[in-house]
Amino acid sequence: MRTWSRKNSLGGVKIRSDMDAREASVLRSLVGSVVGLLNDRAAGAPEDELAAMTGLRTGHNTPPADAALARLLPEFHRQDPESGDADSSDLNGALRGLYEPEIIDDKLLASNVILNTLPASGGKIVLTTEQADAWLMGLNDVRLALGTTLGIDADTPEVLDEGDPRAPHLDVYHWLTWMQDSLVQVLTP
Repeated sequence: MRTWSRKNSLGGVKIRSDMDAREASVLRSLVGSVVGLLNDRAAGAPEDELAAMTGLRTGHNTPPADAALARLLPEFHRQDPESGDADSSDLNGALRGLYEPEIIDDKLLASNVILNTLPASGGKIVLTTEQADAWLMGLNDVRLALGTTLGIDADTPEVLDEGDPRAPHLDVYHWLTWMQDSLVQVLTP
């Protein structure tokens, strides 16, 4: 993949890059995995009589059990152990029930922008600034899910030992980080 570039045209700003077929395949697979996680979560939302009568959608009131999905849909409020705050699970459950469907919709929309603008067999990518913003959101979600699955944290070395089963996947994680950073640099004047 080439770094992203910014071009002004009569039709507005265009953000461009090029991706080979292998890279496009890897990115499509990773985005597809995130879409699958989010769709499964949305499909499993509990039915609520009041929501059905009013047309409001509700989400789960408990956090996801899957670690990668929990990273994509974190708690809204974290209890401060030093302040002695009351248990925040009721607050988190209520907020999750209200907002999780919209958050999932936004994440799915961003993922679909990537899938719709990324040539299946690689090639030129041309984005509007709005599409580039969606790419940033989608790439961030893919990085978060992959990083959580691999157990990436601040103490993870840049290069893992050859025998570490995470080593090839860490390279993909670094590639996603580079791609996201390159896109941020182009979008930030």
